[in-house]
Amino acid sequence: METGYISAFWFVVIAAVTVPLMLGVGALLRPKGITTKKGTQAYECGEDPVGSAWVKFNIRFYVVAIIFIIFDVEIAAVLPAATLFREAVLGGQGAFVFAELFLFVALLVLGLIYCWVRGDLEWVKGVTKYAPKK
Repeated sequence: METGYISAFWFVVIAAVTVPLMLGVGALLRPKGITTKKGTQAYECGEDPVGSAWVKFNIRFYVVAIIFIIFDVEIAAVLPAATLFREAVLGGQGAFVFAELFLFVALLVLGLIYCWVRGDLEWVKGVTKYAPKK
């Protein structure tokens, strides 16, 4: 048997043991029999909750969060190539790495322009330009 398969086997075994172990420890340590209304409420920094938790949030919050996550992940993908750029230049691969990074950043800028033109970066959107004329 190869050593890679043995490592994978032990990883799966340890994972299969860890999950039930953690759930069991949590079941033993958590408080039992919370019967008061105060005890079953979600903790909100000491404030009593007001109203229902099922509130409709504005879609702009989600759009801004998704745009942030997309650009954050893409910057995290550029960082390793940017840190190894010097070694690539010394090894004769500088032009290729630069072209890849340029293409990647160009796609980022193109996506940013697309979001900007659509108005997704504006918090309060104005009237659409295709409104019917009077």
